[in-house]
Amino acid sequence: MQALMAPVKAHVRNGYFVSDEPANLPEGTPVELQLVATDPWSAMDPEERAELEEAIEEGYRDIENGDVVDAREFLAELRAKNA
Repeated sequence: MQALMAPVKAHVRNGYFVSDEPANLPEGTPVELQLVATDPWSAMDPEERAELEEAIEEGYRDIENGDVVDAREFLAELRAKNA
């Protein structure tokens, strides 16, 4: 059974992956690296990204126009409706 390990951050130096953290493994232990996207936008297609950016802009406009609700009041109302 394989031991579960937390993800390890690394960088590339001279074409090799170099861990940014010490490895608690015996010398020569084979490991398998899996690259993951660090850009949260990378999985979005252009239409999804445009929708998200518009929603964010709409939120900013709401704030500027004073169209906001206090979070504590909102939660109190929500709890009262579901009680």
